[in-house]
Amino acid sequence: MQLFLATLFRAAIASVIFALGLSGSAFAVEKVRSAGKAVYKKANCVGCHKWHGGGGGGYGGMALSLRETPLDTAGLTMVIRCGRPGTRMPYHQRGVYGDDERHCYDTSAEELEGAMPPRAHYFLKDRDIAAVVEYVQTWIQGRGTPGYDDCVAFWGADARRCKSMAPTRPDNE
Repeated sequence: MQLFLATLFRAAIASVIFALGLSGSAFAVEKVRSAGKAVYKKANCVGCHKWHGGGGGGYGGMALSLRETPLDTAGLTMVIRCGRPGTRMPYHQRGVYGDDERHCYDTSAEELEGAMPPRAHYFLKDRDIAAVVEYVQTWIQGRGTPGYDDCVAFWGADARRCKSMAPTRPDNE
């Protein structure tokens, strides 16, 4: 009976995906965006890097632009896990500075002394870090100036903050 119900459930999900017109890859892309965006919000990346990843002044200080960062997957993962010594970029993984091991930047917390990154309010698991790295690389890094479509993709079509970015229509339409 359980096998039958599991098969029925999978068939129902596939029907919904097909009905929505989403291919398997489009569905997977949207799932990545949703998961990474949720972590980006939860970890409060928005507080410093802003919703668009452009950085600038925030309550955490002057955040770097994720749109312009040259960091690859390993570099982004390290910065999220370990923070950035000497800055306000917090570390987001529990225990990376908790022992004598050199998990971050080939150094220990003791060696960092006054340059120790702050502790994040929320710790992230490996899968969460991977999700936000993929989100940054896919939807933020290397992109130009954020526009209306970017705002709607992040906040939703009804977001008031996006209305000022909406393209204007000619008066004769």
